[in-house]
Amino acid sequence: MDYRNNVTEFILLGLSKSKQVQILCFLFFLLCYLVIWLGNVVIMVSITCSQLMGQPMYLFLNYLAFSDLFYTSTVTPKLMADLLAERKVISYANCMAQLFTTHFFGGVEVFVLAGMAYDRYVAICKPLHYAIIMNKQRCNLILIASCAGGLVHSLGLFLLTIFLPFCGPNEIDHYFCDVYPLLKLACTETDKIGFLVVANCGLMALGIFIVLMASYFMILYHVRLYSAESRHKALSTCSSHVTVVILFFAPIFIVYVRPATTLPEDKVFTLFYTIIVPMLNPLIYTLRNMEMKKAIRKVWCNKMIVDRKLLI
Repeated sequence: MDYRNNVTEFILLGLSKSKQVQILCFLFFLLCYLVIWLGNVVIMVSITCSQLMGQPMYLFLNYLAFSDLFYTSTVTPKLMADLLAERKVISYANCMAQLFTTHFFGGVEVFVLAGMAYDRYVAICKPLHYAIIMNKQRCNLILIASCAGGLVHSLGLFLLTIFLPFCGPNEIDHYFCDVYPLLKLACTETDKIGFLVVANCGLMALGIFIVLMASYFMILYHVRLYSAESRHKALSTCSSHVTVVILFFAPIFIVYVRPATTLPEDKVFTLFYTIIVPMLNPLIYTLRNMEMKKAIRKVWCNKMIVDRKLLI
């Protein structure tokens, strides 16, 4: 059968049809988005304007905050606008662009988390060689590889989706353009494409998660002979990172590590890694990190003093 792509726009069904629920969700996500911007900008400015920028751990944290901002910004503003709109519409071109950018920045974030785990492994298991292994060139290479990995991941999904024919219906049962809801609307057989999507998203997430967990098991094995104080100090540097990894990967597994189907619960799980985790990241990394808290106090207290002198 000859299928033609005659869909020029999609209708997003969103999170709820209740107007009261939509208003409450708008206020909640507006608060989340403001916290995301405030928290991540504070982290980026504090690291950039302090000596922490010279340390690989904080260099990666700076890029994680940067990718968090762009990642959530591909979804959250459109979600908030749709919560106040009567008709939640997105054009075909913007839908494909959202699919690409969301998975690109999400992929970058996943690979940056892997780079941070490698950094912690070297710092704890090979402290005498840390400065040699995690030199500036190695750190830049990890960041470039993270961007390349995100690009390959998103480009693969984009190419799998862009050639699909859509001839109606055009209602996406989600709050943004993601690959599984789009496969459901395609006017062709999508079993093979769905398998490739699972291989792209699910296996990539599973593989990186296994690498992350392996690195922390090796850290635990290495520090088992440390004194209690040294062991606590070594593990405290990893606790915040492990928390972020679990919060980020758990809902991804639920959504992507399974056959290519859509479930009503996917919207809730997707909220975790598109909005909730980017909001919690700054809190987790600052509240559990003494160096980060010192840098924030130093940078922002000095800025307030300078601003006050200028006013006088």
